[in-house]
Amino acid sequence: MELFDYFRSSAAYRVRITLNLKSIPYTKTAVNLLTEDHKSAEYKALNHQGLVPTLKLDDGRLITQSTAILEYLEAGYPDVPLLPTDPFEAARIRSMCNLIACDIHPVNNLRVLKYLTGTLGVTEEDKLTWYHHWIIEGFDALESQIGEGPFAAGNAVTLADVYLVPQVFNALRFGLDMSPYPKIMRSYDDCHMKSEFIDAAPEAS
Repeated sequence: MELFDYFRSSAAYRVRITLNLKSIPYTKTAVNLLTEDHKSAEYKALNHQGLVPTLKLDDGRLITQSTAILEYLEAGYPDVPLLPTDPFEAARIRSMCNLIACDIHPVNNLRVLKYLTGTLGVTEEDKLTWYHHWIIEGFDALESQIGEGPFAAGNAVTLADVYLVPQVFNALRFGLDMSPYPKIMRSYDDCHMKSEFIDAAPEAS
């Protein structure tokens, strides 16, 4: 497989973690969002939205959108499951994932932040206020959903951790005070004791 990837993209980070957890070999092709590689005609032929990640399968077929990629990997490589078999528990974990993927990440990704500071002329200070606001909204809700661990949804790594770790990485990168979220940070720290998460981190890419 080939992953079209940007090292600080939360969505691509999720896919790297999952590929590692499932021991799926892949190669990485960098798509630099800062130099707008994603807007090139060549890349848009692969991903019509011009977003990362894109996963090219061994047979050349393409999957875009991280959630779709992760669902494909979960169904196609079930030997290392990241969702429980119980439908309710699986739905509970998907709810945690969607809280991050649908309610925090979309309003805080790079293209939104560039639109705020570029087109709308928002100051860097106000951009940071915006960024923190949406993470706090989500993390306040998420903190109450995490149990006693060690991981986000219990004693095993699940897709909830796959989504949580990149979002915490971004929160720390943008200077958010994480002291109100001890359960989130416990899960984040426990995940970072596993090589699959360490090797997927932006600093390792």
